[in-house]
Amino acid sequence: MDVNGYIRIVDRIKDLILVSGFNVYPNEVEAAAALHPGILEAACVGVPDEKSGEAIKLFVVKRLPELTEEDVRDHCKLYLTSYKVPKHIHFLETLPKSPVGKILRKELRH
Repeated sequence: MDVNGYIRIVDRIKDLILVSGFNVYPNEVEAAAALHPGILEAACVGVPDEKSGEAIKLFVVKRLPELTEEDVRDHCKLYLTSYKVPKHIHFLETLPKSPVGKILRKELRH
């Protein structure tokens, strides 16, 4: 809140991903990815893309070491419309989290 009493959103508004004019909510992509038995955790963010404005980048913590990008993408195609399927998939050992355990997407964008 500023000195005039106005409230300004400074963080989570950017969670919405705009792909070729379509709204993509990260929670929907993450929930679809999490249905894969080889995925322990997943988080996604929007990244700049020349063709579509933004593209979906999915960060995955593997449950099964043999999990590949193609496995994840094929799985997501079963549950999501084509513009919601992650274009980029990146595997991490852990996802950045707040002290209360919330995934910090802001850190994944950097």
